[in-house]
Amino acid sequence: MKILVLGKNGQLGQSIKNVVSKTTLNEYSFIGKNDLDLAQNGDISDYFNNNNVDIIINCSAYTNVDKAEKDKLIANQINHLAVKHIATIANKKNIKFIHISTDQVFDGRKKKLYSEDDETNPVNIYGKTKLAGEKAFLSALPFNGIIIRTSWLYSEYRKNYVKNMIALGKEKNELSIVTDQISSPTFCNDLAKLIVSIIDNDSFQKYNNKTQIYHFANEGFCSRYDFSKKIFELTNISCNLSRIHSSEYPRLAEIPKNTLLNKDKIKEALNIKIPNWEDSLSKCIKLMNIN
Repeated sequence: MKILVLGKNGQLGQSIKNVVSKTTLNEYSFIGKNDLDLAQNGDISDYFNNNNVDIIINCSAYTNVDKAEKDKLIANQINHLAVKHIATIANKKNIKFIHISTDQVFDGRKKKLYSEDDETNPVNIYGKTKLAGEKAFLSALPFNGIIIRTSWLYSEYRKNYVKNMIALGKEKNELSIVTDQISSPTFCNDLAKLIVSIIDNDSFQKYNNKTQIYHFANEGFCSRYDFSKKIFELTNISCNLSRIHSSEYPRLAEIPKNTLLNKDKIKEALNIKIPNWEDSLSKCIKLMNIN
């Protein structure tokens, strides 16, 4: 099968490339903005008119949550309209489509884990554009599609929370970290392996399966403070951490407080065991070769 990965330069795209480099079961192609500009619907149409694809994996997204509050048009184009256009093409050409979404489609006010069927209510532009993309995906591609919502992605690649904390911890003597934002840090390598396992699954090989939404994140949960503390423990950084409330750290975008995802659906569908976030964080930091 010919599998196209959109977002080759992002941390998830690079993680998928690393995972599939160890297998030759399928033919993977990785493209970025220079190969296909998702801001241009004409470019999207031209690409799929000139290239045969069996499966699309969309790792591309406008992910700068604060900047999206000002760049509403481009965030909407990448996270919503481009997804709608690609899903429409996938439906027409009978292409399977896996799309990565976010825990921020929820408002974070629920006290328990969010299931796939829970009501969505994003509180920032990023979440609203990602939810619009989900709805367009479901409408345009009622079959042969999968949406995977995930949370707090990090990896050994690109800029991300783990790398930022390590850099700040080496530079500062003390940092104030919020304690009232809770979720599950997710190692991109684990998500990449999940995506590959979905593609290799016998049920996914069949056509006209109803499009599904799944939740995936590493097991366990923590606050941003707990996450940062563990990062420093694993890297032997001595920077002192103090706890603050998110109201003491104003941002352009409102950030949902609790976005814990219920992963029972994906675990049952694929019969998988998901690694704990602390174990995966340790593996990632070892890959970074921190001095």
